[in-house]
Amino acid sequence: MIKFTLYSRTYCHLCDDMLHALQALLGPDSYPINVLDVDADEALVAQYDELVPVLVGHREGQAARQICHYFLDEAAVRAFIAD
Repeated sequence: MIKFTLYSRTYCHLCDDMLHALQALLGPDSYPINVLDVDADEALVAQYDELVPVLVGHREGQAARQICHYFLDEAAVRAFIAD
């Protein structure tokens, strides 16, 4: 199973742009996308603060993999899914 986590901020237009682009790329009812506000967790701020938005892909049985940050890299998302 594949799922995605988007590390985001509530006041971040780049975050909104990445989410909308990812939803358009994946299509409705495809893969789950969990959106987490980094400002709600000090550990996430420490890890992702200046990189937000950050898209991480999860594949069952494998370590999570950072796919892109700032802007959606469609080729990287497609490669992750095909991998």
